[in-house]
Amino acid sequence: MSRFVHPDLALSPTLDERAGMDFVSALRSHVLNDMAAHMKTRWTETIAPKLPAPPATGQEVHKAIKPDLFFRFYSATRVNAQEMVWDSVRGTVERERAAFAGRLAGLTGKAGGTLELDPALEVPKNVSAIDVHLMPGGYANGADGAAGAIYENGLGVFSFGLMGENLDDIGSSIALWLSARFPDFRPQRILDLGCTVGHQTLPWARTYPVAEVIGIDVAAPGLRYAHARAEAQGVKAHFKQRDARATGFEDGSFDLVFSSMFLHELPLKDIRAVFAEAKRLLRPGGLMLHYELPPNGQMDPYDAFYLDWDCFYNAEPYYKGYRDQDPAELCRTAGFAADGFFQAVVPSIGWYGADAVKAEASAEATGIDGNTGRLADGVRWFTYGAWA
Repeated sequence: MSRFVHPDLALSPTLDERAGMDFVSALRSHVLNDMAAHMKTRWTETIAPKLPAPPATGQEVHKAIKPDLFFRFYSATRVNAQEMVWDSVRGTVERERAAFAGRLAGLTGKAGGTLELDPALEVPKNVSAIDVHLMPGGYANGADGAAGAIYENGLGVFSFGLMGENLDDIGSSIALWLSARFPDFRPQRILDLGCTVGHQTLPWARTYPVAEVIGIDVAAPGLRYAHARAEAQGVKAHFKQRDARATGFEDGSFDLVFSSMFLHELPLKDIRAVFAEAKRLLRPGGLMLHYELPPNGQMDPYDAFYLDWDCFYNAEPYYKGYRDQDPAELCRTAGFAADGFFQAVVPSIGWYGADAVKAEASAEATGIDGNTGRLADGVRWFTYGAWA
């Protein structure tokens, strides 16, 4: 919502519109905290004890819990809350749309970043043909930056404060963790794959201020917004409309290739192509790093089921297919050495504070638990990478 957005890009919702945004945020928090906790208790105390054997996978949990009335009520409420996220901001964006396009253009040149769009680029069907996250029209719809404004303001409502005041908690947490964990690693050129509107791109520019930071995406509306957003915040970053499967950059031209919540939106064949492309792009000693949802193979069956909910009810059809993969194996298949792989669970900087993030960087790796990757109170972020 607008209070999480830089003043130069903030919308002017009416009191009724703001009240609607606040209501949806509170509803989302209730669903993902209180209702989710009750559903787990119901599973543990009522449903699971009646099964002939404990489920071994999240898929088995889903099958067993699906007929339950409370699960159905939870799912219906969560789907409606998700649709209400976009409805709560879309009217404001549409009312201000004509003037907003001029505001985006007026921000160019403030920080020295650039925007490069490619009208000839064919947007993949996993973006163009799906209303991902149930966002009407998706991310590639329209020639202006309105889809970006809907997404950013919607994310403020969606995350009910857990993404931080700048909606960049993932990037800020992981960039701080990486700089503390590997203090001798000082990337000079950084690429963010599938950057959308650049929330998680800018923390890399702040953490490594001498680096050239580039964010790419296939959807032009988000990139228009990302460029204006970076300029408004005084952060120099470059945004280009390119496909992460075949970026067009030269071999060995980056020190760090990063993505945030991107891979689970791709078919498996495209994920493999992205990993191979990242390997091609990295200089010797460079790093491929992803923030993603933790893999099903490393989770308790119930927690695996809980995260896979989005695959079945939130218009994210590739979600479970990605989470069923082994990250280390994906890296090895792309040509990364097995001993160069690592993974970590990073505390949210907004929830736990910077000191906790730095402490985690110097401690023994924390394991995955029910709060890992889950947008709820006490969230922690799962990240993994491989050195070239």
